[in-house]
Amino acid sequence: MNDLISRRYFILGGAALLAASRTARAADLSGVTLRVADQVGTYKSKLTAAGLLDNLPYKIEWSIYPAAVNLHEALKADAADIGGANDSPTVSAIANGSNVSAVAAWGNGGSGTYILVPKDSPIRSVEDLRGKTVSPTTRGSVAHFLVVGALQKAGVPLDQVKLAFLSPVDAGAAFASGSIDAWATWNIYAARSRGQLGARVISDGAGINSGLYVLSATPSALRDPGKVLAIADFSNRMERSFAWSRDNKAAHIAWFKAWAKQDDAIAEALYNDDAQYRRMAIDDAFVGRLNKTFDVWKSVGLLSGDIDFNRHVYRELPLA
Repeated sequence: MNDLISRRYFILGGAALLAASRTARAADLSGVTLRVADQVGTYKSKLTAAGLLDNLPYKIEWSIYPAAVNLHEALKADAADIGGANDSPTVSAIANGSNVSAVAAWGNGGSGTYILVPKDSPIRSVEDLRGKTVSPTTRGSVAHFLVVGALQKAGVPLDQVKLAFLSPVDAGAAFASGSIDAWATWNIYAARSRGQLGARVISDGAGINSGLYVLSATPSALRDPGKVLAIADFSNRMERSFAWSRDNKAAHIAWFKAWAKQDDAIAEALYNDDAQYRRMAIDDAFVGRLNKTFDVWKSVGLLSGDIDFNRHVYRELPLA
């Protein structure tokens, strides 16, 4: 379905994409500063490695956060204009009062988040987590979503597992010391635990997580025509960064190896997490995915009430 949406998006949007790109180049954005919130500096580093921050027509002011919950707190406080995260923390942030709107999204089929156990652990499957302590990292995160879904899929009631919500740094320390039995995490945190500690994967999110990377913007940014054009251009550079990964596997692995300080084997193992991303339309199907995530959170008592997610999507972003 994601591939079908992506093909439709680009077939229908080709002419608009070209026109919007020309508009962004022609507009004078020299006075625009786009404040970009970035998780652990991933995309600043990657865009730099791919040469995609060269010749920017506007300025970028970066801010770095350890997890999506912190990034979304910054957006809610209007301390940043845009920031990207999975749909799970994005939905959680909106449910908790953030007035952000999704402006662009990419999907990779669900990969990129993992439930890890120590290399010598007797735990071999999700079923073995009964009676164990698991950190889903932060509450409402993509890792929390994976733990909920993996336990449900394995037929393990949530009340048979102790969940320990911790910041990424604290969860990593607890995992390394043996204070928790399993850790659900993502990206560089998963890479470091697998590379330095030999952690084993018992679930990779396949068939559970959406694999969505959602770029959200604040109301104030979307009221500024110059920033809207800058956001469109930035989204285009994000798309080109995923294409760069697909077309330059060796360069991507070299970048990730240096950035995450891991060996070739770990960089190669995580390569597809980035390379599989494809741009998705901000349409009714996307709103339906947000609703589905919200329903899962409600089913486990994390969130409640009703939300009209049509009020939290911005469908007018130029296809740059």
